[in-house]
Amino acid sequence: MAISARPRSYWGATPDPRHPWGATLQGDEGTLKASVYGYDFEPLGAGGAVHRDVKLELDEFPEDRTEKDLEPFAVPAVRRHMKDFLAARECRGRPVADIEEGATSTTACILANIAMKVGRTLEWDAGKGVVVGDEPANALLRRPYRAPWVHPEA
Repeated sequence: MAISARPRSYWGATPDPRHPWGATLQGDEGTLKASVYGYDFEPLGAGGAVHRDVKLELDEFPEDRTEKDLEPFAVPAVRRHMKDFLAARECRGRPVADIEEGATSTTACILANIAMKVGRTLEWDAGKGVVVGDEPANALLRRPYRAPWVHPEA
């Protein structure tokens, strides 16, 4: 699968004006072009393309129009995550965006950045929270805190 993501504000003109600040995923069943404003799926072979826009919900929630620094395209997803979290609390279940999912996603991003910085592949021991046999990479897992703050040791 090929993945490209190009933030329009950092690297010049977007490759697809319909999907600024987005990604194009090319798979064995078709191509998905997605951005914060919606998505298009173009299947290979038979079948029609699918297009969806983000529903901004500005009519249902007029306060979204005047809230300072609000990103209207992100609000519907955030609102659904909040509702899902409250429903999970009520039934003592797990929300869709569970903290473990967030930790796994964050760990993957941090490790990718460290691998690029040290210029090599890393082996991660999730149980111990360390890069196996690589002290220079492990040193990059945390940064020094400003005094008087200290890192809470495990």
